[in-house]
Amino acid sequence: METGGVSPQPSVQQPLGSGAGKAPEDDGGGGKGSVDGDATSGNPYARLVDDLRAAWLSGKTRPMEYRMAQLEALGRFLDEKKQDILDATALDMGKPPFEAEFSEILLCKNELHETLNNLSHWVKDENVDKTLVTQLDSAFIRKDPYGVVLIIAPWNYPVNLLVGPLVGAIAAGNCVIVKPSEMTKNTEKLMAEVLPSYLDKDCFAVVTGGVQETTRLLENKFDYIFYTGSPSVGRIIMTAAAQHLTPVTLELGGKNPCYVSDSCDVQNVARRVAWGRFFNAGQTCIAPDYVLCSVVMQEKLLPALRKAIDEFYGPNPQESPDFGRIVGDKQFQRVQELMRSGRVVIGGQTVEKERYIAPTVLVDLQPSDPIMQEEIFGPILPFVIVANVDEAIDFINSRERPLVVYAFSSDDKVVNQVLERTSSGGFCGNDTLMHVTLTSLPFGGIGSSGHGMYHGKFTFDTFTHHRGCLHRSMGREALNALRYPPYSPQKLGIVRAASEVKRKGACTLL
Repeated sequence: METGGVSPQPSVQQPLGSGAGKAPEDDGGGGKGSVDGDATSGNPYARLVDDLRAAWLSGKTRPMEYRMAQLEALGRFLDEKKQDILDATALDMGKPPFEAEFSEILLCKNELHETLNNLSHWVKDENVDKTLVTQLDSAFIRKDPYGVVLIIAPWNYPVNLLVGPLVGAIAAGNCVIVKPSEMTKNTEKLMAEVLPSYLDKDCFAVVTGGVQETTRLLENKFDYIFYTGSPSVGRIIMTAAAQHLTPVTLELGGKNPCYVSDSCDVQNVARRVAWGRFFNAGQTCIAPDYVLCSVVMQEKLLPALRKAIDEFYGPNPQESPDFGRIVGDKQFQRVQELMRSGRVVIGGQTVEKERYIAPTVLVDLQPSDPIMQEEIFGPILPFVIVANVDEAIDFINSRERPLVVYAFSSDDKVVNQVLERTSSGGFCGNDTLMHVTLTSLPFGGIGSSGHGMYHGKFTFDTFTHHRGCLHRSMGREALNALRYPPYSPQKLGIVRAASEVKRKGACTLL
């Protein structure tokens, strides 16, 4: 398993007390908790996993009151440690306070409040339709927790992408191990040292460390694994999960296309695209990865982008308090190397000692250029020329399915055409990033950009086993006798009539 960070020895800390970004090769994780492990298995995390499983089997996490109390405690963590979160993310990657509070705290609190507001309804048994033969019985879906689940978070949004899934895992009644990214060391330390004072030590634990520790952690049997990171490491996670037939959600990345039609408000497009691309210094899995447009639109959009960048960050973005930095040296070098593709028309300045890369726009690119082969994960926006919307759609469909497709046009028919003729994890018309702010929308990938979904109720559902249940009476055996041998055509006719689901409003097409 590759990671952009170091691989420290496991840190000896207690599990949580009572009361991972994803550039193509930069993921990893793990080690904290019961590092002495189990004498028979030799795995340093076996005892920790066993202890959590015992707590889950005891039923401690199932009562509604318990789940609500833990979620409320998580909310207190976000409120009381807000400044600590802002400080840690600033130290780790120069994240501006506005961006950190919006993406790491506000969006997490939205998830939390949506869950607290609705959990009592979500957990209820769901009654289902019945056939004639089961009309007197009880048929329902029981919302069961999976058990002991593992959440591996990335470095680019180190609080949001850990706490967001954790909200749903707690709400569903699971015991949880969370693994923050070792790439953002200050945020990792905050999670390991401060979060323990808010949650129940019997049911929740933090594991810290690097590649070696995560590899050993994944040797254990979990009941569900939720991973956010790169496709390459996603394959490793899935392989490890397959050894125990453990279900997984993989939130991966991809090259998100952004089609801009010839009919649009150019300056509005420029501001919205620039914000989405350069937010968090471009280290966002749903950032627009490249622009598809005509030569005519490119000539209009380039000066509009230059103006938007100047409005956002001033004449020298390096001095702007509102523009972040690349998370690490390895990531800086990788993004800097990608800038060799095409021709720089905006930005291009770099300062290695600060891990600063200016908001940059590239033109004269070929689909085969290195920057068009991998997710950029930095403040670079390439332009690819297409003749029209049909050519743009063909270009999108010729590549792996992305995490999101963006389309800009003053003509709704054009936006809908891109929506209907492409496939992606999500879609946003005439803006960037904003679809992810809605707890009412599922968020997730498709194909190489991942599978599974979360946010709001979708997070609760992800960490919930929907258990199909039928409860019948011990009486009325005469009715049941119709299905027992010896069989007869008469019995079959009665059983068929009582059991079949009839089609409604059927008609014959001529």
